[in-house]
Order: sequence, then structure tokens, then C-alpha cells
Amino acid sequence: MVGDGALLLGLVEEFVTGLQDSKATDTATGVKKGQFAVLELVEALGSSLTSSEPRTRGRGIQLLSQVLQQCCTSLSEKEVQVLTAFYENRLKDHYVITPHVLQGLKALTLCPVLPTGLAISILKSLFQDVHVQSLMQTDRSCVYNILINLMESREEELKGLGADFVFGFVQAIDGEKDPRNLLLAFQIAQNILYRNYELGSFTEELFEVTSCYFPIDFNPPPNDPHGISREELILSLRAVLSGTPRFAEFLLPLLIEKLDSDVQSSKLDSLQTLAACAAGYGHKELKEFLPSLWSSVRREVFQTASEKVESAGLSALRSITACLSCSVLDSDSEDSLNTFLDLVLKDCQHHLCEPDLKLVWPSTKLLQTAASASYRASYKITAAVVPLLLEQYNNHTQNAQRRTLVEVLQGFIQPPRGSHTEEGDENPLTGYRQPLCALVFSALTESSPTLQTAAVRTLTALGTQPGLLSGEDIDLAADHLTRLVLREEEPQTCSAAMEAAGSLARLHPTAFASRMVPALKQEIFSEAMEECEGRPTAQSQQALRQRSLKTLSTVSTHPSLVQETVPILLQALSVSHKGSASFELEEVVSACRSLQQIAELAKDSEESGRYFHQTVIPRLLGLAVQASLQGGGAPNPLTEERVLSAMVPIFSTACGYLHTQLAAHTASLVLSLFLDGDTSFLPENNIPQQFQLLKERSNGWPETQLVCLLMACVCSLPKSVEVPNTDRLLSELEELSCSCVHPFTHTSAAKCFAGLVNKHPAGEQLDSILKRSVKRIESGLSSDSPNRIQVFTLLLWVSKALLLRYHPLSTTLTDKLLSLLVDRELGSLAADGFALLMNDSTDVLNRACHADVRMMYRQRFFTETAPKLVLGFNCAPEERKSSYLKALSHILNSLPRQVQITVLPSLLPLLLEALCCPDHGVQLSTISCLHPLLLDTPQVMTSHLETLLSRLLGLTASPAMKVRITSLQCLKALTRLPEHVVLPSRPRMLRALAVPLGDKKRLVRREAVLARGEWFLLGSP
Repeated sequence: MVGDGALLLGLVEEFVTGLQDSKATDTATGVKKGQFAVLELVEALGSSLTSSEPRTRGRGIQLLSQVLQQCCTSLSEKEVQVLTAFYENRLKDHYVITPHVLQGLKALTLCPVLPTGLAISILKSLFQDVHVQSLMQTDRSCVYNILINLMESREEELKGLGADFVFGFVQAIDGEKDPRNLLLAFQIAQNILYRNYELGSFTEELFEVTSCYFPIDFNPPPNDPHGISREELILSLRAVLSGTPRFAEFLLPLLIEKLDSDVQSSKLDSLQTLAACAAGYGHKELKEFLPSLWSSVRREVFQTASEKVESAGLSALRSITACLSCSVLDSDSEDSLNTFLDLVLKDCQHHLCEPDLKLVWPSTKLLQTAASASYRASYKITAAVVPLLLEQYNNHTQNAQRRTLVEVLQGFIQPPRGSHTEEGDENPLTGYRQPLCALVFSALTESSPTLQTAAVRTLTALGTQPGLLSGEDIDLAADHLTRLVLREEEPQTCSAAMEAAGSLARLHPTAFASRMVPALKQEIFSEAMEECEGRPTAQSQQALRQRSLKTLSTVSTHPSLVQETVPILLQALSVSHKGSASFELEEVVSACRSLQQIAELAKDSEESGRYFHQTVIPRLLGLAVQASLQGGGAPNPLTEERVLSAMVPIFSTACGYLHTQLAAHTASLVLSLFLDGDTSFLPENNIPQQFQLLKERSNGWPETQLVCLLMACVCSLPKSVEVPNTDRLLSELEELSCSCVHPFTHTSAAKCFAGLVNKHPAGEQLDSILKRSVKRIESGLSSDSPNRIQVFTLLLWVSKALLLRYHPLSTTLTDKLLSLLVDRELGSLAADGFALLMNDSTDVLNRACHADVRMMYRQRFFTETAPKLVLGFNCAPEERKSSYLKALSHILNSLPRQVQITVLPSLLPLLLEALCCPDHGVQLSTISCLHPLLLDTPQVMTSHLETLLSRLLGLTASPAMKVRITSLQCLKALTRLPEHVVLPSRPRMLRALAVPLGDKKRLVRREAVLARGEWFLLGSP
């Protein structure tokens, strides 16, 4: 022990006299290990603590405080009691000691064994002996943390102080300016208010000492290390001001005063604070100030030019109305809600009678917002406004005025987001159901397209609320919407009618199934009018048929409707296959797209998913197979590439998202069809048994091209679904992709092969498959191979499949692609192939098809490939350099913008070289890369300015319009360079940019005007 005492004395001496701050940690370690106790440390500090020099005493207390900060949880109750008394006494000492005393007290407030009564003692000593605002920022922060610690651990004791605690806190923070400390002070104030501390007679003092910071005008300095934001301070202060209704008499006049300010941020903060306060106050607190509050809110909505201020004003109005709606009425008390709403109606209602004037919309917003606050408010405002709007509609005859009134009416019918009606409450509009329906149906028959569109949207609002449309009204609505879809020529009205039909059909499927769907079916299968009436009629009939097909998919928002509409679409495909009706190719494609949209809408419906797998997919496959096996004669639209491509997303959506178990069964059936010719599951099975869809033969492309549908099925399955007969399937796909001369077929086979390889589990089986494929690719790419294009396509898609999943073999295949850039036959295709590698594919190898796509694969590919491209460019013969430039520009264009900005400067010389490439695709791709660099980091272009100007000016005369436009945009962006760099080029640029002002294309002339204007203003003050 003697040795430990000597060690302790030595540590104290080195810290106090030797000024070695690290000894505090050594001392704390000794206390933790039990070498000496804290009270022994106090004894060892005796001479230091009694020194006549304040700084020596300060060093001694600093050592003790630092040790306590590390050992506070291990102190005994007796030690805490002794130390607390000591520190309280030290608060009366010299001011240089006070910061260290506060650190010690802060550590003691964290002790779990702090004896009862000491919290009060510490607070009284702080409030009596410390003038907080004379301390440094860190010391003031320490005081606030002491209060927070005690409020967390000794709340009941502090509440025993009564209002004295609030008084002490008010004195402590009065005059605080540092935002770091203000956050702590606001937190203490929130604790006082939300934990029900007694305010006593100091309510106004607490309000004054916190509200003096309202509104917050703090703007953090650049690179602020503390990370305190203005928004953080605003929200913290707002929580204080809205924390108690007792602040209402002081706060509401302050808010009204601040709303008279010309500063937008002050108005916004005041309105948001008013909304927060009204949510917590009662009607009694608001009652006295209602006229002034309404006047201020109305002014901001009527006159403001800021959408944020308007939105905040409406939120405040809603909060006030909701607060007043919660008041409990006594027989003798005045209804504050009615009084307030009378003010709102008095100032807004008469503007609804003037639909030509601009105040109709602000008045509408105010009334609708107030009505959305509660059922009582909605009932009163509806009773006053709806009859007025109905009357005004009948009094006005101009379509523009009527349209405005209908749009206003729609706002009162459509319940706003966030509003809700209590169960059992009658809809306030129920009493006006008949005149509302009569008005809407009347407006639907008017000749004005804009009035019809407004009426359609109002009809949707009526139909989506229960009880406002009777069965007869719903039938009539379906008839009107059918008429507008089929007979109205205005696109906006037709689109609105389709959207309304989709919304209403979800709620009322029976009416639309019995009225709209049959009419659409009749229109689809009706033949064009007599040929003698001319071609325009035929064109109109085709457009009408496509519109009907689209509407069928739009209304298929209910499972029962799906089973009504899908057979019509399938019938349309069947009729086009049989040739019994004059369906154009575009109409057949539209029917397929409609089926795909229905499949998308049915993702959440198990019933519809089952229907697609059991009926739709087999029927489509049957039609496609029959069409492919059909002999000579008239061309069959179902064998067209566009139609098959439109079928692909139907199969992908069904197998990827609709009923996973059935999807697995469907995939197995499809595989049996393609591998074994099993047609037993196909409807109307009159197909010959001997056929092979994956075997290449002379003129067999109509059958083999159906591999795209196989791809859609098996490549869109979730990863959890195992594809049967994978080895055999991959072998036949590989053979088809390498031997078939039909482009669509061999490309689809390659896609299907790649999609399966991408999701294939890692292991020996995958390695064997890839080894075989790579060997086939290497032999097929030899210069004497007759199928180089087909093999190259397979290489491209397999490379993408492996790249997405980070397979090690992807680097080998990428190097093979790089080597093909100098190939005379495949070089240009290989360069364009890099765009395929980097961009998302629409039908396979994407996340929607559940492909294995790793994060940031593009960045990784760029990092590995860019150096090889640069090296290849430098070594390549002159005539092949453009392929490397094209490949590099494709990769760069697919990178995220922030990555582009980082990597482009190092590649800038190469990109400038690419601007001289005669290939317009390379030029456009390169300029697209340069443009973001010019906008975000123009300084990197300074050393290349002359070269860049010359080459971009040359491109303004390019035959390609897009190249001319993008080059002019880059020239405009060059004005962002430092003025002293670009100003010498100004006269030359003004002369050169005068030429594209006469370009034959308007879009080019517009960019030329903008670019020349920027150069003209260069150097102006």
C-alpha cells in the first residue's frame, strides 16, 4: 500500500506541477484496478487543493474531475456524498476553477448511487453560485447537461422544487446564443413542459426566454463540424412553444405579429408553428384570437406568391378547425367552430359566384381545407357551398365558367388525403346526391371537351364514395363513359374517360361488365364502313379499335372483369390468326399489349393469376404454334416479329409474378412443348404431333422463332423455382443460337441461354455448361466459320449474363469481345455490344425477371475494362480506332453521373479524339459524356479549350440533328469556364454561332440562340 501511495503522489505531482495531462488516464486506471480509492486521491491532492494559487487548485480539481468522468459508475454512496459536498463548496472558489468543478458535478450526476437529496443540493448550488451566461460555451453546455442528467434520473426530486426549478433554469439560459447550447436548452424546456413540471408564476418568463429566438434565423457556416442545421433548431423550438396551452396568450399574438413580416421564411415558420400549436391547444385558448388568426391565414393564401407559404397556411387552417371541432358544447357556451366557420364562409363564399376571377381558387382551397378538418366542419361548409355551386352552374351559360364550377365542386366531393369519416356518420353530400348527379350527367353531354373532362373527374369522385351513386346512376355513368371512349375525338377527354372507367370498374364491376365491355367488344369486331366512303374512315376505324382494346385493359381492375375482357382479346388474336376479320398488324400488337397491362394489374390477385396460367398462356401458345405451322397463303400476323415481341411481356409477367406454384407448372408444360412437342395442354389441339420447335431446318423460322416465348417463361421465373431438364434445354438453345440464320430466332435463343445461365446455381454443372459454350464460341468465331454473327450474338449475351452475377469467367469473355474490336467484320458490332452489356435489357436479364444482378456492376466493369480499351486504342491501326472510341463512349454513358465526373478528366484526350470520328453514333455518345462534365466541373476543360471549341464548332454543321443540338449545348456550357479563359474566344464564337441560327431545324436554331446569347453576355457586368 505504501508503494501505491507513493505512486499516487507521483501521478498527482506530474499532473499538477508537471502539466502532463496523460497522467489523468493513468490515475483513473489505478482507481479502476483498486490500487487506490477516490477519497485517497482527494487526500493526495490536499496540498494542491489548498494552494493559494487558483491555477494550482484548478489543476488539482481538473485531475479529480477527469478521474470521476471515467470512474463515476463504480463510486460508493459515501464517496458520492463527500465529493458532492466538496464540489458544491468549490463553486464558491475562483472563476478559473469553475469549469473543472462543473465537469466533476456532471460526472457525479451520472452516478447510479447518487443519494436522495443531493440532486436538489447540486441544483441550488448551481443556481445560487454560478452565473451561467458568464461562462464559456463548453462550460455552459456542461451546466445544461447536468440539468438533463438530473431530469432523467431524479425527476421526482426536481419536481419537489416546484416553480423554483423553472426559475433557476430561466436565469441560466437567459441570453444564450450558441446554437449547440440552444438545442440543449430547448430539450430541457421540452422536458419541463411535457413532463408536467410546475411552472407556477414563471410561465411568462419561460415563454419569453425561449420565444425570443423565434423565428430562428441561424444559418450554419460552410463545413460546420458540429452539423447543427437551421431546421433542427426550428423543430426543437417549435416543440417548446407548442408544449403547453398556457403559452397561448403570449404565443398567438406573437405569431400574428410575425405573419405581418415581409420575410418569407418568417411567415412559413409562423404558420407551421401555428399548425403545431393548434393541434395541442384547446378551443378556449384559441377563441379570443380567432378573427385575427383567420385574417392572417386568409391573407397568406390569397396574396402569397410562395406555394410553401400557401400550403403552410392551409395546414394551419386545418389544425385550427380540427381543434375547434373537438370542443364539447355546453348549453350556455358559444360554439367556437360555428363562429369560426362563419368567418371563413363570409370571406370566401361570395368568390365562388365569380368563376372568372382569380380569387375563386384560393377561396376554394380555404373552404375545402376547413371542410376536411372534421365531420362537423364538412357538414356545415357542404350545406353552405354545394347548393350555391349548383345554383351558379345553372345561372352561368359559358362553358369556361361552368368548367371552373365543376372543378370546384369536384374538390368538395373528393375527400382529401388524410381525412376520414367516423363509422356511422352520414355523408354530408347525401342530401345533394340527385342534383349533383344531374349536373354531372348534363355536363357530360356538353360539346366542350374541357367541361366534359372536368365532369368525368367529378363523376369519378362521386363514384368512389359510397352511397352517392345509385345502381341506375352507375349504369348511366358506364354508358356515358362508353360513349366518350368510343365517340369523343378529343384525346384528353378520352383519356380521362378511360381513367374514370378503370377507377369505377374496380368498385362496380357488374355494371361495366354488362354495359361497357359488350360495347367495346362490338366495336372491336365491327368491320370498317363501306370502302366507297374512303380511306379516312378506315383510318378512323383502326384508331377506334385500338382505343377499344386499350380501354379493355384499363377497366380490368377487378378479377370478375378480367374474365370478361381477356376472352375478347384472345378472340381478337384468334380472329386475326384465322383471317376472318381485317385486323391490322398494329391492332394485333395493341391486343397483346392490353393483355400485358391486364397481367400487370392482376399481380395482386390470386384468382386472376390462376386464370392466366390455366387459360391465357395455353391459349396464346396454341395460337402461336398453329400460326407457325400454317402453310403458305396469306401472311399470318401471329408470325410477325412485332407481335411475338409484344407477347413476350405477357408470359414474363405471368410467370414472374402471378402465382409462383402455377408458374412452375406452366414452365414445365412449356418446356415439354418445346423439347418433346407435347401439345396435350394446348386448347383446340389440332396440331400435328411431329414437330420440333428448337430444331433448325430449312424455312423453319416460323416455328423456331417461338423460342422467344420459351425465353419469356423460363427466364422470368423466380430463383426459387427450379427449371427441369436444364442441361438438355441449354444444349439445344446453344445449338439453335449458333446455327440458325434467322436473326430474331438466334438472338432469342441466345437471350434464353443467357437468362438461364445467369440464375443457374454455381457448381460443377454450371462450370461444365460454360466450358462447353466457351469452346463452341471460340471455334465459331474463327474467320472461316459460316455462322460468326450468330456465335458473336451468343458471346455477347453470355458475357452480359456472367457480368451481372460477377462470375469469374466474365473477364475472359470480355477480353474476347475486346479482341474483336479490330475485326473487320465484327468490329463495329463488338463496339455496339458494349452498350448492350451496360444497359438494362427489357425482356431478360433484368431485376423484373428476377435475374442475378449485383450492385455497382457497371462501375466494376468500367474499372476493369477502361485501361484495356485505352491500351487497345493506342495499339490499334488507324482504321480500327473508332471501334475502341465507340465502346468506351458506350461504357461511359451508362455510368452514374457522379462516377462520370470522377473518371472523365483522365480520359479527356481520348474523348476529344472521338469527336473527330466520322461515326455519328460515336460523336453523339462522346458529346453526351462531355456535357455533364462541362456543367459540373468545367475547370478541367481549361487546358483543352481551343481543341474543344474547334471540334464542337465543326460538329454544329453535322448532318445529324442530334449531334448539332448536343454540340451547341456543350458550347453554351463552356461559358461556365473562368471568364479570363474564355473571353478571348468571344468574338470568334459569336461569328461562328451566327451560322446555326439559320439552321433548317427549329430545335437546332433554338439551341443556337441560347448558346450565342450566353457567349454574347460573357464579360458583361
